[in-house]
Amino acid sequence: MYDLVIVGAGPYGLSVAAHAAAHGLDLRIFGRTMESWHAMPSGMYLKSEPWASHLSDPEGVYGLDAYAATRGVRAEHGVPLPVGFFAAYGDWFARQAVPALDERLVTTVAAETGGGGYAVTAEDGETVRARTVALAVGVLPFMEIPGPLRGLPRRYVTHSSHHGELDGFAGKDVTVIGAGQAALETAAILAEQGAAHVRVLARSDRLNWNTVPPALDRGPWRSLRAPHTGLGCGWQNKLYADTPGIFRRLPAATRERIFDSALGPAGAWWLRERFAEVKDVRLGRWVSCATVTADDRLRLDVTGPDGAAEVVETDHVIAATGFVPSLDRADVLAPELRDGLRRVGAGGSGAGGAGGAPEVGALFESSRPGLFLAGLLTAPSYGPSMRFVFGADYTAGRLVKGVRQRLRAGAGRGDGVLGRPRTGEERVTAPAS
Repeated sequence: MYDLVIVGAGPYGLSVAAHAAAHGLDLRIFGRTMESWHAMPSGMYLKSEPWASHLSDPEGVYGLDAYAATRGVRAEHGVPLPVGFFAAYGDWFARQAVPALDERLVTTVAAETGGGGYAVTAEDGETVRARTVALAVGVLPFMEIPGPLRGLPRRYVTHSSHHGELDGFAGKDVTVIGAGQAALETAAILAEQGAAHVRVLARSDRLNWNTVPPALDRGPWRSLRAPHTGLGCGWQNKLYADTPGIFRRLPAATRERIFDSALGPAGAWWLRERFAEVKDVRLGRWVSCATVTADDRLRLDVTGPDGAAEVVETDHVIAATGFVPSLDRADVLAPELRDGLRRVGAGGSGAGGAGGAPEVGALFESSRPGLFLAGLLTAPSYGPSMRFVFGADYTAGRLVKGVRQRLRAGAGRGDGVLGRPRTGEERVTAPAS
């Protein structure tokens, strides 16, 4: 029986694994390294600054800047990096810091009867047992598609996260729904890669654009007025970035309100010029009905300002409408385990809403002892930073501390033993690829 099984090999899963390995835990991590990052279109770039995009290891020696140095590249403030570069960084991090990486996907995590731990079943049917589990499945299970578009075949409707390269839409009429970075960048790439017509529909009545980040060294007064943080400049962002533990202590209604409104949709400053090629931008609008036409296109009934109705016919819709951290979408958890977890709200509350997310304790433990959560599912409890790579550093060390405490409690009952720290000679590393 493993001390810890980690489900997911993205930034959060890899960071948790690095901390757990350093503490000598007998662990296993399942997942394809940085899979969703590798799948993104090649024309996409990181929105966050390089210094806010590190994965986390206890000694802080495997940051993005360290990887960039191995490639002869400088990770500079104010210079966006391609997502492919970041994905390759995650692969490198895994080789340096993460043992026992198993690239199979997990189909089910179930609680064993009698409170004796967990059974984790891989895609080929093999089951392993674990005293504790950390669920770090990223954002893909939580994709949000507007209600009128749900259930339509992927031939007509997809989520922006479904796509790698977008050149397959050359010559097509494509409608992108949303006003955030994913929507605006997807639309820009579609225009660059030869889509016949690119249209953006968004509920928002205006597009928001982030400003060019000020220099890191800009004098004490300007730094005091608007400090740099991993989530952008300003004191409010600094509170979200530096004090997730305080956020968790806020009343549930306050946390939900902030989660729904903080760091809303906006495009990166460097995208604005590229987006100028998208000529058809319709704001203050939403899809009220969608049907397939006789000529195999999609008819969208659109409601606009003041309730005005219009009709759009398009070949394909890409919904860049974010993710909802609802337990109901965490299908990897066995129903009896998932349904038994306490939640921070009842039911969903729309795109981006916090309703239906799991309640998460002080060290990222769910209400079921031994089941720990990382990433988007914890954002309604710990705040906006958990929606970004930046939150992995805060999460990883504290989550592993919680695992170690849970293992000690189990050892006191004779249920398990806590691993000892490995020396450098004993440390297991994943094979190079």
